[in-house]
Amino acid sequence: MKKAYKDLTKNELLTVKAALEEEYKTMEAKGLNLNMARGKPGFSQLALSMPMLDVINSESDMRTVLGNDTRNYGDLDGIGECRRLMADMMGVQKDNVVVCGNSSLNIMYDTVSRSMTKGVNGSTPWCKLDKVKFLCPVPGYDRHFKITEYFGIEMINIPMDEKGPDMDLVEQYVNNDPAVKGIWCVPKYSNPTGSSYSDETVKRFANLKPAAEDFRIYWDNAYCIHHLYDDIQDEILNILEECEKAGNPDMVYIFSSTSKISFPGSGVSAVASSQANIDFIESQMTIQTIGHDKINQLRHSRFFKDIDGLKAHMKLHADLLRPKFEAVLNTLDEELSGLEIGSWIKPRGGYFISFDTMPGCAKAVVAKCKALGVVLTGAGATYPYGKDPEDKNIRIAPSFPTPEEMLEASKVFALCVKLASVEKLLAEM
Repeated sequence: MKKAYKDLTKNELLTVKAALEEEYKTMEAKGLNLNMARGKPGFSQLALSMPMLDVINSESDMRTVLGNDTRNYGDLDGIGECRRLMADMMGVQKDNVVVCGNSSLNIMYDTVSRSMTKGVNGSTPWCKLDKVKFLCPVPGYDRHFKITEYFGIEMINIPMDEKGPDMDLVEQYVNNDPAVKGIWCVPKYSNPTGSSYSDETVKRFANLKPAAEDFRIYWDNAYCIHHLYDDIQDEILNILEECEKAGNPDMVYIFSSTSKISFPGSGVSAVASSQANIDFIESQMTIQTIGHDKINQLRHSRFFKDIDGLKAHMKLHADLLRPKFEAVLNTLDEELSGLEIGSWIKPRGGYFISFDTMPGCAKAVVAKCKALGVVLTGAGATYPYGKDPEDKNIRIAPSFPTPEEMLEASKVFALCVKLASVEKLLAEM
């Protein structure tokens, strides 16, 4: 049985350090060049959707099921069949959905920007307020935080656990501070922890009593059908339905896309919300655009056909992703279990594995990995302003390398965790 590093004597730690440094030199000589920095689909995943490019050609009928010509103006809120497809994927009604361009992040940016300049459904524009605050569950998605940082919005850390954000803290802020205007959420297979919100968490969100009439939940359901296993899958309650039950029908925006289903650069995205919110969103869209790419919407609709087609496609993705995730998780178990120098969660879906080092070690681990040719997301990126107060969280993205490369990268990662931990413990002696 392995002995925890914290229980080793100084001489024992020095012996371990010397052995790890020799192993580090061996790895250095391999000249690796592997990237686990972002959740990019791998080449084989992108290949799954290549037949989509043959669904439409110059001989195709370009009309929707209602007879609208997708080559022309019209269908500002998206073609009907694509709205149905995205609604079924998001678990909402078609009438609550607007299909947009290729990026849900773009919709989120527009939603915050619109709130800054035009307010929320007639409320005071945020740019005219003395203070605007957002709650940020941490560790969380760095691009969410970049949006609110860009607009000068004050971000407040909310700790996450396996059930979701600390709802006592969320309720305390939302129900008492009118400057709190929103909260970022990745409710299913969260980025980066991989955990999913419990039923209790979703219901407590729906039953918030905001001090601000223009408070909104930014519900980024990016991984709603991104399971890794057929037999063990997370499911979450429908936040839009729960908000309606609680008498808060306008309190949530739901975002999603096919970025990690079809092509990240050429997918379709959508926002779902109450009719009042949708009407306000479309009032801007009529000024902002004539309409999004309906030919791409038609291509996706004809390729996937329906929600069953989407789910079948996602099983193919899971078959490619699962060995990569298991390569990481098995290596962490084999190399680090019992040493008490890190903790991690085994996700059942999504795109990331969240790893917590000993406090004060994350930056050192990332730097050591980079020196060995393994690039990770920057330490601190999973926190607002890039500042992890304990310098311990690292996001691992297994999707892009091959399974063999992922195994090699995982060994490098485990080695660097060990070495950084030993150095930390010796420095504290």
